[in-house]
Amino acid sequence: MKSFRADYVFPVYADPIKNGIVTVDDVGKIISVTDSSNPPNGPIENVSGIICPGFVNTHCHIELSHLKNKIKTGGGLVSFIKEVQAFRNSDEQQVAGAIEKADQEMYNNGIVAVGDISNTNLSIPVKAKSKLYYHTFVETFGFLPQNAADVFDKATALLSEFKPQSVSVTPHAPYSVSKELFKLIRKHSEEGHNLISIHNQECEDENKFYRYKLGGFLDLYQYFGIDISFFKPQARNSVQSVIPLLTNKQKVLLVHNTCTNLKDIYFIKRFDRKVNFCFCPNANMYIEGKLPKIELFVDQGFNITLGTDSLASNDSLCILSEMRVIQKKFPALSTERLIKWGTLNGAEFLGIDDEKGSLQVGKIPGLNLITGLDGLKITPESKVKKLI
Repeated sequence: MKSFRADYVFPVYADPIKNGIVTVDDVGKIISVTDSSNPPNGPIENVSGIICPGFVNTHCHIELSHLKNKIKTGGGLVSFIKEVQAFRNSDEQQVAGAIEKADQEMYNNGIVAVGDISNTNLSIPVKAKSKLYYHTFVETFGFLPQNAADVFDKATALLSEFKPQSVSVTPHAPYSVSKELFKLIRKHSEEGHNLISIHNQECEDENKFYRYKLGGFLDLYQYFGIDISFFKPQARNSVQSVIPLLTNKQKVLLVHNTCTNLKDIYFIKRFDRKVNFCFCPNANMYIEGKLPKIELFVDQGFNITLGTDSLASNDSLCILSEMRVIQKKFPALSTERLIKWGTLNGAEFLGIDDEKGSLQVGKIPGLNLITGLDGLKITPESKVKKLI
């Protein structure tokens, strides 16, 4: 057994414990969480900072890890998509090496579980031997209605390659998935377990396209040679257009939400859908140079999680770094709340909260130590160290 005493222990499911002590067995299973008035038997290692559970990264693209530092910042989403596509046929050995390195980086940064987007089978070997838990979202692209069946069949074939790993089929984004493809995914989702993760309202052009059929996406479709003459403007934002197409049988993660407004949130609340939100602030700053209005989402009754996006749009794969950006912009958000977003909420979305996400007896959530705090506030000097 190992015991650690810290300035604070954040069990997440309960209030923080000042001078708390966490005891784990040799595989990291929680034996006890207590305060200093009731110490366990045996030696106790004293550490300075906050002990919390291992982090859960609900949105990553590990197969884009080879694109680190290759795509310019601040170019906007349309430009970013073009640049990513230009690198799609990179050397497979280089891609595989970058995937392995990124997996190790997440482990070193205290991440214990990942919701990962995949378009290929290149990450299967790394995920099979990883110390992290992965759920893979096999992503579908297909805005042309006539291609829906073929796109869906290819996605289910890739899904079969990932099994028995945890895996599901998911739509990429409102602007890249036809109603017909949405309906095929919905039917599939209602026949068995199939978590959904969708890129949502990452830029204003997405809403402009859906409302008026204007903006940068017209150039994107032209760039890819896609005839969208069939598409009629919907006179409402993208998320309002696609929410009715989603299943109510599965949990749905809406990712980024950079340009989601209060009307969108109220619209979503009117529908019987199991919606969760994920914020990836570093990627939003990297691509669009702006953050979501996160304060609009707080206390609205939705489960909120955190993600890193990919190394194509981020300098690192670190959940603490995402928390730092959020707290700097929204100082009213406490570290306690942010840690819950980055641990238990993510574990609940992925369906692994029986083992991960909180410091409860019997769980194996991992232990992280956060240092370099100002009181309980995250600072530029704050770091995460994996204890277990």
